[in-house]
Amino acid sequence: LQETAFFYPLLTTDKEGNVSFNFTAPESLTRWKLQLLAHTKTLESATKELSAVTQKDLMVLPNPPRFFRQGDTIVFASKIANLSDKGLNGVAQLQLFDALTNKPIDNELGNSENTRNFAVDAKGNTNLNWTLTIPDDVQAVKYRIVAKAGTFSDGEESALPVLSNRMLVTETLPMWVRSGQTKTFVLNKLKDNTSATLKNYNLSLEVTSNPAWYAVQALPYLMEYPYECAEQTFSRYYANALGSHIANSNPRIREVFNQWKNSDALLSNLEKNEELKSLIIQETPWLREAQSETEQKKRIALLFDLNKMSNELQAALRKLEQMQMNNGGFPWFKGSRYPSRYITQHIAAGFGHLKKLNVNSSPVDNSMIHRAVGFLDNEILNDYRELEKQGKRIRESAKTKTEGAKKEAEFWAQNHTGNIQIQYLYMRSFYTAIPFDSKVKKAVDYYTGQTSKYWKDYDLYSTGMVALIAYRNKDKVLAEKIFASLKENAVNSDELGMYWKANTAGWYWYRAPIETQALMIEAFSEISGDIKVVDELKVWLLKNKQTNSWKTTKATTEAVYALLLRGTDWLETSDLVTIAIGNETIDPLQLEDTKVEAGTGYFKTSWKGSEIKPDMASVTLSKPSEGIAWGALYWQYFENLDKITFADTPLKLKKKLFLKKNTDTGEELSEITAKTALHLGDLVRVRIELRVDRDMEFIHMKDMRAAGFEPVNVLSQYKYQDGLGYYESTKDAATNFFFDYLPKGVYVFEYDLRANNTGDFSNGITTIQSMYAPEFSSHSEGVRVKVK
Repeated sequence: LQETAFFYPLLTTDKEGNVSFNFTAPESLTRWKLQLLAHTKTLESATKELSAVTQKDLMVLPNPPRFFRQGDTIVFASKIANLSDKGLNGVAQLQLFDALTNKPIDNELGNSENTRNFAVDAKGNTNLNWTLTIPDDVQAVKYRIVAKAGTFSDGEESALPVLSNRMLVTETLPMWVRSGQTKTFVLNKLKDNTSATLKNYNLSLEVTSNPAWYAVQALPYLMEYPYECAEQTFSRYYANALGSHIANSNPRIREVFNQWKNSDALLSNLEKNEELKSLIIQETPWLREAQSETEQKKRIALLFDLNKMSNELQAALRKLEQMQMNNGGFPWFKGSRYPSRYITQHIAAGFGHLKKLNVNSSPVDNSMIHRAVGFLDNEILNDYRELEKQGKRIRESAKTKTEGAKKEAEFWAQNHTGNIQIQYLYMRSFYTAIPFDSKVKKAVDYYTGQTSKYWKDYDLYSTGMVALIAYRNKDKVLAEKIFASLKENAVNSDELGMYWKANTAGWYWYRAPIETQALMIEAFSEISGDIKVVDELKVWLLKNKQTNSWKTTKATTEAVYALLLRGTDWLETSDLVTIAIGNETIDPLQLEDTKVEAGTGYFKTSWKGSEIKPDMASVTLSKPSEGIAWGALYWQYFENLDKITFADTPLKLKKKLFLKKNTDTGEELSEITAKTALHLGDLVRVRIELRVDRDMEFIHMKDMRAAGFEPVNVLSQYKYQDGLGYYESTKDAATNFFFDYLPKGVYVFEYDLRANNTGDFSNGITTIQSMYAPEFSSHSEGVRVKVK
């Protein structure tokens, strides 16, 4: 749509001084406003406003679709408008050409009789139709409609792409296996395939024998984070201290990193397997995410440079020391007038983690810790004193001493311990050797007693901290009671390990799934010492890393701490998973053109079309060593859109079309089936139901549509629905949905289309895929629709 007619005016005058000029107007049947300004050398001026109408006495107004699709039957319609004062009789012709060669192709599209006679009244219009059948061997069609009546004529010409009715479909089979397990996975659609129109393209198998190394690859993120706040400065210190400790305690890690330097191991998961993704990474909103994660991983060699680590450690420590305020607290950013109690407690607890891991501390560390603990002791004392003031006010406001004492007792019996006080008690449990002032001891005893009494009222994160507080305070009865409750409410999954449904993301620091799961690993490890249970909890963290990028320094520090240094040492494992596909045993070390990644044991191999057999649908994985392993089988094939069947994976899609009618009682929807008669102008409601069984990031969903449908909403925009934010982008042939973060749950998306052309159309399918872990993908089944 061009809203202005731009031109460089060339003014000409006749002998009488009349000015004339001409310009080319955009091709729109509309009225234009023309404003003129004239002035003399002495600045006398005049203005005039005129209007011009762009129209012809005979006009051709075609109604083409946005595209053609192979195999469709479509009625190509055009309106003939007569703007003259008398009726017209004439002839119209639709001419079709191959847009690439300009060769006439009327016969190929069933348009051999391409001429239509018409009669149109004065100031009236009429419609003309041509029925076309779209062949499989044309890539683009140029149409030309011309009409003649008497001395009048008009024409329109444009080109339309022809989309294939066959689509490259990727079926995925996620696989996982645990310590000592042997499992067989079957891709039933490959095994039971009987379609005569299906053509095999590629079969890929990828396996990661030891995903625990992905946690190690996350460590440089802590060192590279660009902001200079206290929490992230501490995270840099933490990463270097932890990295130094790991490198010195396990020489195999250094050996693995040396092998990673010049391999694809340090590519972002968003950049790996592009050939298996439905959308090339350059076309998504997440290109920067992929680049930043790749760069972060490539710096891993720098992280384990011992000299650099020592320098970074000292630099981060000096910055922390400079940030610490005179009262011992840390602000969020240097220069703030007030310390942050939460940030100070987080840093002190982080030093506590390093202390638990026997990471060597320096005199500077100890000095900072003592000052920070002293500041936090004063804060908890202030909390308690505020309660004492409130209790005193309640007592004094009563009519009698007896009533006052009773009300004050009731006040003290209420729960006054929040998450910030629990975080303090958790932090303080690392530093039992630092003595309490008698007044602080009274406050700590009160809040500790409150957590013992009201632990059932707290969220999951705080409950885990209360369990650790009780255990470290030698209250084993309470610790075991909380431990039993947590174990009772946990979900145990063969694939996802042990986790809690209540562990969902929220706005507050104590509603953080990664940190909560890490804390649970710490609690279960310390209280029960049951390595099997701890390993189950670690499985969930690793499966989360499979489909998510850990975005915060806090999440990464807690997760790395929990994964690498609790339960079984999975990094010690170097054995590869034993793999059999069909009747063939796969030894990745013997495969040509296949590299096995150091540490993770990741490799990928593939078979081309003619090599793919139905028995290859069965894959058996065996893992004799400790830890978990995962992988995926990808089957890619070409198939007609309306013959594609539903895929059942952790992502489940259902797509339905409804005929929408507005009645006296409101909006009425009826499901469109093979018997439903759609008519030109009908409104169609698209309903997509998405089910996802785990939290995922970087998800792309694409909903194809029929050539005869026109979207009602053509504006691409960011939308919010039921707490879910996503970007919806309307294109000519499909509507795309991009989800930065897709939590576990069921979602319904709806939008409207209008029947714009009559014919028999393939409506395509809806596809969805994780760009981070392409083994998680799905699609709906294909359908055809008819518009009469």
